[in-house]
This record gives sequence, structure tokens and C-alpha cells, in this order.
Amino acid sequence: MPTVHFTQALKRFFNDLDSIETPEQRISDILAHIDRQWPGIKGYIVDDQGKLRQHVNIFIDGELIQDREGLSDRLRPESEVYFFQALSGG
Repeated sequence: MPTVHFTQALKRFFNDLDSIETPEQRISDILAHIDRQWPGIKGYIVDDQGKLRQHVNIFIDGELIQDREGLSDRLRPESEVYFFQALSGG
């Protein structure tokens, strides 16, 4: 099963957020899965139209996802997925 990892930036809002394995095979399905487990997390990752927020990046096996709007990128059973929320400030 694909493994999903999160950065500390997201963990500060969801204290028990941790890496998970999921049977989901698309990024959009992973988002629905994690939002059921951690209600509200999806709002930090996608906007009201369901598009990936500008300050968020998702990597699958070290490659930046291609579909930032539909989140249709597919995973392999052994994929590693990383959700990165950029920090801002100076």
C-alpha cells in the first residue's frame, strides 16, 4: 500500500497526524481518506474549488505531482507520497 507522509507544518495543526498507509490509488482519494481521519486537514491542502493551494506541494516517489487541479495523479502500491506545506515569513 502507498505510504503518505506529512511535514511538521501540517502536524502543528493536527497533533496526532502521522505517516499512514492507505489503499487509495489517486491523490484526490488520499485527500478524502485523510480528511475523514483528520477532519479539516483538506482545507489546508486544497482551496474551495478543490485545487491544490499555491503554498502546498505533493510529491510521489520524489516527483512533483502533475495535476494540481484535479489531483488525478496515480500511485503504485509501493509509492511514497509527501505532503509539503511551505512556510512563509522572513
